[in-house]
Amino acid sequence: MITAAQIRAGRGLLKWTQGVLASRAAVSVVTLNMIESEQVQPRNRTLAAIRTVLEGAGIRFVGDDQEGYGAILRPAPAPATGSGDGPAQKSPARRTAPG
Repeated sequence: MITAAQIRAGRGLLKWTQGVLASRAAVSVVTLNMIESEQVQPRNRTLAAIRTVLEGAGIRFVGDDQEGYGAILRPAPAPATGSGDGPAQKSPARRTAPG
């Protein structure tokens, strides 16, 4: 599962308030606050809901007991351009003759 610090880090990377994450994960702000401040031991399904929302927004959770834990924000996918038959080609710049 994920740690309270990873939840805070993921939310910070996304620049989300506790209210945004709580709403998207269908938990109360009070519950999320208590989880993030380690005041309660959350239910597995609550952590799973939070994790699913954060991962869906591009957060990847990394780490283990020996190396430590963290959160990474994956880059947003590049917008699709062109026909999809290969890399998009830039059209040459047009120049006009002076005068």
